[in-house]
Amino acid sequence: MMRKNHFLPGLLCFATIGILSAQTSEIANSWLSIRYDALQHKLQLKEKASGKVFVQAGSLEGAATKTQTRKLQHPLFGAGEEIVINKSDGGFYTIDTYAGLPFAVIQETVLNSCKTPRYLQAQRSLSFVLDLQQPVSKLKTLGTGGLLPVDKNPGSYVFLTTVDPESRNGVVAGWLTHDRGSGVFFSDTLSGKVQLTGQIDYGRLLIGPGQKVPLEKMLVGYFDDARLGEEAFADALAKQYQIQLPERQAVYCTWYSEKNGGAGSNVSTRELVDFIAGHLKDYGLGTVQIDDQWQDGAIFNGPARGFDRAKPNGPYPNGMQEPAQKISAAGLRAGIWWMPFARNHRAPEFAARQQWFAQRLNGQPFETKWGGTSLDLTNPEVRKHLQAVATTMKKWGFGYFKMDGLWTGTVTELMYINDGYKYDSMGNSRPLFDSTKTQIEAYRSGLSLLRNSVGRDVFFSGCCQSQNMRSFGASIGLVDAMRVGPDFNHDKQSIRTGAIRASRLYFLNGRVWWNDPDPSIIRENGSSTSDESIKGIGSLTRARLLPSWVAVTGQFFLSSDWLPDLPAERLEIMKRCMLSHKGIARPVDAFDKNLPSIWLATDNHSGVNRQVLGLFNWDSTALELGSTISRTGLQPGDYYAFDFWGKRVLPDIREKFGFELPAESCQVIALRKKEDHPVLVSTSAHVTQGIVDVKKENWKNNELSGESAVVANDPYELRIAGLLDGGKWQLAGMDVEGDSKEITIEKLGASENGWTKVVIRSNTTGSVQWHLRFKKG
Repeated sequence: MMRKNHFLPGLLCFATIGILSAQTSEIANSWLSIRYDALQHKLQLKEKASGKVFVQAGSLEGAATKTQTRKLQHPLFGAGEEIVINKSDGGFYTIDTYAGLPFAVIQETVLNSCKTPRYLQAQRSLSFVLDLQQPVSKLKTLGTGGLLPVDKNPGSYVFLTTVDPESRNGVVAGWLTHDRGSGVFFSDTLSGKVQLTGQIDYGRLLIGPGQKVPLEKMLVGYFDDARLGEEAFADALAKQYQIQLPERQAVYCTWYSEKNGGAGSNVSTRELVDFIAGHLKDYGLGTVQIDDQWQDGAIFNGPARGFDRAKPNGPYPNGMQEPAQKISAAGLRAGIWWMPFARNHRAPEFAARQQWFAQRLNGQPFETKWGGTSLDLTNPEVRKHLQAVATTMKKWGFGYFKMDGLWTGTVTELMYINDGYKYDSMGNSRPLFDSTKTQIEAYRSGLSLLRNSVGRDVFFSGCCQSQNMRSFGASIGLVDAMRVGPDFNHDKQSIRTGAIRASRLYFLNGRVWWNDPDPSIIRENGSSTSDESIKGIGSLTRARLLPSWVAVTGQFFLSSDWLPDLPAERLEIMKRCMLSHKGIARPVDAFDKNLPSIWLATDNHSGVNRQVLGLFNWDSTALELGSTISRTGLQPGDYYAFDFWGKRVLPDIREKFGFELPAESCQVIALRKKEDHPVLVSTSAHVTQGIVDVKKENWKNNELSGESAVVANDPYELRIAGLLDGGKWQLAGMDVEGDSKEITIEKLGASENGWTKVVIRSNTTGSVQWHLRFKKG
């Protein structure tokens, strides 16, 4: 449902100012120029490089004919210019450009000209006609609801991309701020063009008599490659909220385990931790998180909510400090599940605390299915309680919080599964304890309170925006990771469930937060004691698909199989996929299908350009996947290619490629552009084949040398190509050094077809420096 500008009943009045002389205002930066015709009340945005007018007409509701321009200096975005457009009711709009931002920044300020306070529930006053110089039938919109025709999009939270899939030209619109309201976008067609409309839902934004209140800020920009526009939007969010993400670790979650699921137990946690420490810790598994069912409390409408104590007759009868200490003693981080923003008003411990809860319009506590009763996060007693629970968990020894049911803090209905816009009755509740705070403002203050209580060293994992997208924008800058989709297979998409949502939000990953697509299940058989929708993955080929995708795309790796029982070949998948790279990963076919199949990961931190091509067949039938070199994002030239899982050299790639993939399978290919000497193409440590493990690589004086991270007693293979480039090269000598005294290097087999393989063995986890000396034969 789209919402017009709406003030709650009985509080609406306006003042009118005189109509002043018409004028035209123009401002610009390096990327775009903006022109506002005050006589016709039309806004025009033009890309400077091409001269394309991509916003053909922008409508600012209530705009008058008086404008002015002025210079700006923003502490984050640099020098800028601004057009101020007065409104007939006494408010105004500002349109800004900044030297460090490839977008127009648009903001509305509203005035309450009444003599009494009023509440603003929703504001929808910004509308734009977009021109991508293509028929609307050829265009698509990509937002939280997926990739859809312009007139079929139900509305998107936080951002909306309008794109020509063939050229990738597109307009990216996004809400830069989410401090008090929840921004959404809607698209439609108008006279053969695209109409884009922005809306902000506030619920209850209190505006005092005579008060002017600035609303949330919107960004609009044009990009030759809309993927880069989405990434620029995420960069702007990171700058706006000064986001600095902590390092990722692969996480084990107890919930979905086929044995010892739910919260596990003291016995199972000890067994699990010992196994991880002995077999998987050095490969990147660094956190063990205990899930729901550890906590005490009465059960009403969803989980128990006694989060300040363990259940006396539950899986951890001696309290939660004991498992946390066990996990920490193994050099792992201890994690715990809880629901910070909901309790249940029917539980005995809250009988005398009914004032803690938000209320519906009829005065009843605001309760939703499974979520429980929303706490009023502006109530000082509630805030003291939350602070006490959070600090208690940290004192127990937990440094990772999985925070579930976050939407309850926004005091809105459960919307599950929520992708596209759904009306959730935001604002159909009584004012909060602090009536000056909106529901989004209260939610953000709750997350900020938790952060200030436990510090930056506790990792915040949000869960999950698909329960209600109101927690999407409202969480930006306040969580380290976010579950971007529903529970595994909850939409009957199995291994595709998380990948679908994480793909359309790929640009947020590593910039705003780490995308959490839920666990990479790799077990063959067996259902979970906690979720009967998981029956096992089946073939080894299928088991590789999701974790390989997580690794190539750089998402958040989560495991939830009973690890001690996994066969060696399935543990091998985890070992090669858990670490996360720091390069850039982009979907090649982002605007061609809802779940992209082709990804390119690139990185140059080792001193050379490394590229990994990920091909993912999510279909239940065989599929040919291919593209051209240029569309993939590679520089022109000839490339060596090595198939990681197939452990085989592939024919050189020139201009284009195409591979036949079996049903529900993947192919991860290391690509290395040819030079006039031998080069390192692939390693065996990780599916990204050098991106996470090769620290340095150099060619000098006929010597190929480098530094790599190796795991104790894990043979480390280097695949070298180019022995026929610039002459016929022969491996004349090699040596290796590192932290271990027991370290060896040897060539495996005879060199053939211009390739050779070298293996390094070390009994210590750490770094090794290797040197391969070549001569021309």
